Amino acid sequence: MPNRLAGETSPYLVQHAENPVDWWPWGAEALAEARRRDCPILLSIGYAACHWCHVMAHESFEDAETAAMMNTLFVNIKVDREERPDLDGIYMQAVQAMTGHGGWPMTMFLTPAGEPFYGGTYFPPTERHGMPSFRRVLESVADAWNSRRDDVARAVTSIGELYAEARPSRSDGTAAPCVTIETLASAYRDAARRFEPLEGGFGGAPKFPPSMTLDFVLRHWARTGEPNALRMVQHSYRKMARGGIHDQVGGGFHRYTVDAHWLVPHFEKMLYDNALLSRLGVHLWQATRDPVARDAARDTFDWVLREMTDASGGWYSSLDADSDGEEGKFYLWSESELRTRLGADFDAVAAYWGVSASGNFEGRTILSVVGAAPIVPEPEAVTRARAVLYEARARRVWPGRDEKILAAWNGLMLRAMAEGARVFGEARYRDAAVANGEFLWAQMVRAGRAWRTHMRGETRIPGFLEDTAAVALGVLGLYELTEDAVWLERARIMGEACVRDFWSEDAHCFYDTAHDHERLVSRPRDVMDNAVPSGTSLAAELLLRLWSYTGHEAFRVKAAHTLDAQGTAMSQYAPMFGQWLCAADLAVHGATEVVMTGSGDAAGAQELRAVIASCYIPGLLLAGGASSAGPLFTGRAPVDGRPTVYICRGGVCDAPTTDPTALARQVRALCAG
Repeated sequence: MPNRLAGETSPYLVQHAENPVDWWPWGAEALAEARRRDCPILLSIGYAACHWCHVMAHESFEDAETAAMMNTLFVNIKVDREERPDLDGIYMQAVQAMTGHGGWPMTMFLTPAGEPFYGGTYFPPTERHGMPSFRRVLESVADAWNSRRDDVARAVTSIGELYAEARPSRSDGTAAPCVTIETLASAYRDAARRFEPLEGGFGGAPKFPPSMTLDFVLRHWARTGEPNALRMVQHSYRKMARGGIHDQVGGGFHRYTVDAHWLVPHFEKMLYDNALLSRLGVHLWQATRDPVARDAARDTFDWVLREMTDASGGWYSSLDADSDGEEGKFYLWSESELRTRLGADFDAVAAYWGVSASGNFEGRTILSVVGAAPIVPEPEAVTRARAVLYEARARRVWPGRDEKILAAWNGLMLRAMAEGARVFGEARYRDAAVANGEFLWAQMVRAGRAWRTHMRGETRIPGFLEDTAAVALGVLGLYELTEDAVWLERARIMGEACVRDFWSEDAHCFYDTAHDHERLVSRPRDVMDNAVPSGTSLAAELLLRLWSYTGHEAFRVKAAHTLDAQGTAMSQYAPMFGQWLCAADLAVHGATEVVMTGSGDAAGAQELRAVIASCYIPGLLLAGGASSAGPLFTGRAPVDGRPTVYICRGGVCDAPTTDPTALARQVRALCAG
């Protein structure tokens, strides 16, 4: 019989609906059941694309004897970390303190009040590699609860002190500014010191795409002309785009690689990674005209449109690492199959993608581009091969797809897609971005706050700070793409909701959960940029941009204080504060305002837009359209009734121009690194 998860919308939870474990979804009823039984809670947190989550489920949660032990000793709660980042953040903080590391699946043991007292990640069914068996853990935890309750109480107190220490201290918001040009310079030096010059990125295996930090480093290059900064970004992006982490056949990037060479990926594909990497690729193309960056960004957008787009306009969350019971099977090729399918193109393609009889992964090949400057005897051969192999691969068993639509991840991709549409002049990307924005506003935004998840027509879970801030930044991207003032107004409403629902006047900071969120053992506030940007760093950039558009000084004040509170940390630990540093760059240097007045449909307007889109300008703020309200339009009228561009920065403006050639000269001055 299905358990209580059968009625959930999360694909990850539904995957466990047929387990013999008597799973509960997180909620007041589950905690009440634990109080009634006076037994601990076993909390299991994972996500649909997580390989080791599937392994533990198969080994333990599908095993009748293990499930019977779980049901007897615990109230068992299953959580999708992508639906509930608040719970994931709270209990990940605890498990990292207990074990020194974290990850998924996360296995936590809680009191009926939700207080953690023991935890870990993956536990095997039998003891191996120094890890205790899962059943032994179950027996030990239950024994501690029943026989050594004082030990449990001490563990609860210890973790409670950890949460208390992490709370922000009270502040009146009058601290002296500490985010300066030197903050940014120090952060760049830290990033350069940590940079891995051979393979790019930061550190060795496993290697995660450091997209936010690289975006900051690219801004630093544009501000200072430091040649090493551009080398860091371009080298890293080329290595990733040509490596196995990039799906050479279907487009898009995998989550990370288990090796130090960007070759062997953990094969899951997440929407957020692809949002951040495609946007970085757009920026790098603008800065360098590197076709590798252009092609990788476009491949990623095309993958989203082809494989990750719901009929509603929303974008799905992820593709699984596994297919047909094997991790990565969908993406691997044997030499014999490639030779058969590619025919006369095989030799050229084999040299380009490093194909050999022995393969590079368990006897098969992960396609990756060989050499820093690969030479293809027939450039068209790779294009033909990709089409042939995509069609062949489509007949395989596909990886599972998590079709829930998450607001924050959609907001990140909306921002990237809107910028891609503007820079590449691609109507398909524009249409997809507008459809996504309309879907999010109609189905997932209520009273200015984004809700977390949408699945099969149902929107659930009041959203977190990252949801509202990310969607609002995506909506601003739509305004810059379409020049339709309705998007600017919607972004303003969402910015006000960020302040209304998540800002604490007492602590003078943002929290990840809203004031009306359910009461948990700690109110989460994760300020570091991890796999996705911190909600607070997104909110800081959003408020700065809205201040420039609206002149609303309260936006600037809150953003400045938020950034100043992290100034020291971001200057010393750049890879953990990439989005923060991008926001700090905007705060320190100010926006470059590019305003087009006059009819956006008039002759010449599109040519002017193309000139602007050709250049990478950090801190760019675009305004235009039929509605010319707001401070950016004050005193900036069309010249001779023609579309006219005004470029201003630091209170100084270039001469207004209607001529694309003159505008190109002004833009080139902004582009100079």
